[in-house]
Amino acid sequence: MHMLTLRKVLVSVTLVPVFLLLAVICQGVPPNYDDIRTFEQRLPQHSSSVISRNPHQPQYIRFPGHLWGYGFNNVLQEAILMSYLAYASNLSFVFEDYTWSHSPLPWTIYDFALRPARIPLNALISGPTAGGPMPSAPNASRAVSSEFYMHVCGGPEGRRHVISSVNAPNDADGSVIIDWWMAQLTSVREPCIEIDSSAHDVFDRFFFGNPRILSLWDNLIASPILTDFAWSPLVQAAVSRNFALLQPESAKDLYDAHSPKSLSGLVALHLRRGDYKQHCPNLAEWGADYMGINQHPALPDRFDRSPYVNDADARLTYYLDHCWPSTEQVVEKLRDVRAEYPGLRRVYVLSNAGAWSLDTLKSALEEDGWDDLVSSTDIVLDSEQKYVAMAVDMAIAEKAEVFIGNGFSSLSSNVVMLRMAKGMEAHSNRFL
Repeated sequence: MHMLTLRKVLVSVTLVPVFLLLAVICQGVPPNYDDIRTFEQRLPQHSSSVISRNPHQPQYIRFPGHLWGYGFNNVLQEAILMSYLAYASNLSFVFEDYTWSHSPLPWTIYDFALRPARIPLNALISGPTAGGPMPSAPNASRAVSSEFYMHVCGGPEGRRHVISSVNAPNDADGSVIIDWWMAQLTSVREPCIEIDSSAHDVFDRFFFGNPRILSLWDNLIASPILTDFAWSPLVQAAVSRNFALLQPESAKDLYDAHSPKSLSGLVALHLRRGDYKQHCPNLAEWGADYMGINQHPALPDRFDRSPYVNDADARLTYYLDHCWPSTEQVVEKLRDVRAEYPGLRRVYVLSNAGAWSLDTLKSALEEDGWDDLVSSTDIVLDSEQKYVAMAVDMAIAEKAEVFIGNGFSSLSSNVVMLRMAKGMEAHSNRFL
């Protein structure tokens, strides 16, 4: 009897991983985006005939130490600045996949479900950073994929010039950092340039969380990196598919990616939940400020922690009010914004919270006179769009008449940057 019981236990223990694996697989196998990879391979700058006709061989700059395993918006803000540095230096930027894992398999496991280990950048964004054209700078070198770069520069004939970040002025203003890198790049004659960022990141998280980035603002938003930025066709198709939820006055308001015309009557609210329950108290302990872009002087909502420096409890309360607001605080903020924009009628909530957890907010807003609340959980997505849902949310927020963000969030920071680069008024960007 004892041996029989032990055998049952051993069999049960052995079967646990099998059942877990089956549970993961039953949730679906992610797409491989092969069609989008083919699109990237066929970009004109990847054509050998185009290269052979060019009397001047382009110079390529790659950042092998780019971020991976981080949220999309941490990766996006870095890629935008790296591609801007390449553009300012008259070099061809080498773009990379959005990489969550370096697993040899095309998928990895996250939250007990399979997710793509790598997603081609053109599944998320279009425009110069992803190899798109620059109509406003037709003579600039277009970005190339890392696959193409390795074809040109990876063999024994590839002449790669490596520049280390060890002496880069990382604590300086953004314009000083860009000027330093441009000075290092000017004298390089080899066609293939790689940045060794093992000493420290070219643009680290402290830089993005500091107003030092604002010294780049005027040149950055006027550059084709942002003026010609667009969301990928996959993302834009998802936005258009959900026109019934977004209720545009005209379908053209959804189709024209570069138009500054907004989705009239819609306020987009970024309500970060989940991991921020622990992150917000950490921000209070660290004495963090809003993201650098979110400290732009033209933005109306400011974050001032100075009155609470010596009072830990009051400081924590102040941070939570702006980082993890209650339903009542969210309703009050929306009410205040509606008083300034009386045409607002509908709320779109970008959130990592479950649908059930937004029910209380939806009821409270309906009681406060709002016509409707829809959220990320209501958006209809196909299997490929599911894994770029964060970009779909951002594309909607970018076109909303008013955006209310979380000042500590890189997602909110990127939305504010893209809205202002399109010419939308700074005052239409608010913070909780």
